[in-house]
Amino acid sequence: MAGKRTSKRARKGGAGDMGDLASLLARMNGLRALVVGDLMVDHYLRGDINRVSPEAPVPVLTKAEESWVLGGAANVAHNLARLGARVECIGVLGRDEAGERARADLRRLGVSVPGVLLEAKRPTTQKTRIVAQRQQLIRIDHEDAAPLSGKSEAGIAARVASRAGRSDVVVISDYAKGVLTEKVLRAALDGAARAGVPVMVGPKGSSFAKYRGATAIVPNQAEAERATGADVTVEGGLRRAAERIVALAACRGVVITRGGEGAFVFRPPATMTHVPAEKAEVFDVTGAGDTFLSTLALAHAAGAPMEAAARLANVASGIVVGRVGAATITADELSQAVERRGPGAGKLVSLEVLADRVAAARRAGLRVVFTNGCFDLLHAGHIHLLDQARRFGDLLVLGINDDASIRRIKGKGRPLLPATERAQVLAALDSVNYVVVFGEETPRKIIQRIRPDVLVKGATYAPEEVVGHDLVARYGGKVEVIPLLEGAARISEILARATRGRGGRSG
Repeated sequence: MAGKRTSKRARKGGAGDMGDLASLLARMNGLRALVVGDLMVDHYLRGDINRVSPEAPVPVLTKAEESWVLGGAANVAHNLARLGARVECIGVLGRDEAGERARADLRRLGVSVPGVLLEAKRPTTQKTRIVAQRQQLIRIDHEDAAPLSGKSEAGIAARVASRAGRSDVVVISDYAKGVLTEKVLRAALDGAARAGVPVMVGPKGSSFAKYRGATAIVPNQAEAERATGADVTVEGGLRRAAERIVALAACRGVVITRGGEGAFVFRPPATMTHVPAEKAEVFDVTGAGDTFLSTLALAHAAGAPMEAAARLANVASGIVVGRVGAATITADELSQAVERRGPGAGKLVSLEVLADRVAAARRAGLRVVFTNGCFDLLHAGHIHLLDQARRFGDLLVLGINDDASIRRIKGKGRPLLPATERAQVLAALDSVNYVVVFGEETPRKIIQRIRPDVLVKGATYAPEEVVGHDLVARYGGKVEVIPLLEGAARISEILARATRGRGGRSG
C-alpha cells in the first residue's frame, strides 16, 4: 500500500489559494503520476503563403519547417513531466514511425513507457496541421478509433490495475480513440479508489457514467453540454450541467473549462467558484486543455483545494495558448508567471471589469455577496467579517475607499496605507474573490451596478442603516449584519495604543 501512504503525504497541508506557491510547487515536484489514455502524435508543416496556385484557387504553402510533438494523453504526460512529476504512461501506439518517435520522446522526458502497448495492425493516431503565419489552415487525421481487441484490452487493463494504487494521482485522458474501454476505465478507477489515490478525468463522449467514482471530471463547455443536455449559456446552466455530471459519475468535483470565460468549479452539494480567464494573446489553443488538466491534477494531488488548483491551471493554460503547437510549461515558468501577477492579481478589478465578471458568475448560477469599508489597517475583526460574509454566497466582492475619500471621512493622517497596498493585501485573502476601489464616500454606485444578492456589514450598523439597503431591497436582495469579533480591537484603539507607546519612550 505504498501508493496510498504517498498519496496521503502528498495531499497533507494544502494551500487555500496560490499564495503559498513555493510550498505548493515543492510538493508537486516528484509526485508519481499515472497517465492512462489515447496517446497521439501532433505533426506540423509550417511555411509561408505568397501566391495562389494556377491549378486551382487555393493558396500555395512554401514549406519551411516540419516537426512532431506529443499529443493527447502523451501531451498530458509531457506536461506532468515538465512540472516535475515522475510520470508513467499506459496506452497504445502503432508499430510505425510515429509510434517509435512518440516512445523515444517520452523516454527523453523521463516518462516510464513499459506500460505502452505496441500494435502492428493499429496505426499511431497522428494529427497533421498545416500552419502559415502562425495560423492553422487545415488538419489531417490518421487514426483507427475502433475499440481495442480483447487481448490488447486485457493487457492494458492488467497494466493499469497493477499500477494505479502505486501513484499519487491518476490522470485519465480520453480522446475517444478506442483505448479507454469500460474494462480499462474500471481498472483505473477501482484500483485508484482502493488505494485512496485521486483520479482526474479529461472526458469525451456523450455519457460520463463510465467515469463513475472519479475525483473530478474536467470537460470543456461543449463536452459538458453534450453529456448533460444543459444549456450552459443561460443563467444557472453551468450549475445544472455540473450537478448532472455529479449524478451521472458520482464524482467529488467538476471543473468546466470555458476558454476566454475561465473555468467553473463545482463541488457537491452546492459549492461553486468562477475562476476568471488569464489575459493572453491567443495564437494556438492546441493542447491547452491538456495543460489545464495536468496542472489541476498535480496541484490537487499536492494538497491544493480544487478551486486553488483550478486557478493555477488557468495560469498555466493561459501561457500555452500564446505559443504555437501543443506547448507545455515548466514549474519555474509557472512560478514566474504567478509572481508577475503580484499578490491577489486577477482579483483587483475596475468596476467595468467587475460588472462583466459578476454577470458571468450569475449566469453560472453563483450567489454574489458584497461588503465594503476603508480597511485601513487589516486586523482580526476584518478577517472575521470577510470570512463570515463569504459564507452567505459563492462570490465575495469587496469595495474599498480610495485614499481621497478616506481623508474626507477619517480626516488628516488617514489612510495609513495607500489604496494599492490595501487592495493587494485584501485580494490575497482566500475569502475574497474581487476587490474594487471606489472614490465616492459610499459604495452606492457599485451596488447599483452589480446588484449583489447579499449586502453585508458589521454589527455596528442596524440593517436599515447599511448604505445601499434600499437598493438591495428593491430587487429582492438581502442585508446581513455580522456580529463583531469579541475582543478584536478597532483601528482607533490600535492607533491610540501606538501613540501612547511613542509618547512613553525615553531618548
